[in-house]
Amino acid sequence: MPVKKPNKHPQPAALKRILKRCSSFGKKNDVHDEPEGLPGDVPKGHFAVYVGQNRSRHIIPISILSHPEFKALLNKAEEEYGFKHDMGLTLPCDEVVFLSLTAMTR
Repeated sequence: MPVKKPNKHPQPAALKRILKRCSSFGKKNDVHDEPEGLPGDVPKGHFAVYVGQNRSRHIIPISILSHPEFKALLNKAEEEYGFKHDMGLTLPCDEVVFLSLTAMTR
């Protein structure tokens, strides 16, 4: 049985929309200039993800998007949840696994 290869570029337009909604990319420094719905605690160049059974919120740098293991996790999230949900970017993995991955990428 052939092994399914993950897409190298998962839905670029959908990923852009998610990052725009969940990140501070391009956010102005003045708190009063924040677009409605943008979390105020997300530093510039970072975005929020929800991980694990309890959906713990983590703030991670946008640079992690280039890491191959994180790309695989995004593909898994797309397959499991799709890109159309209101909670933000939810990653389907245990929190311990996610923390190990983020520690490797620093």
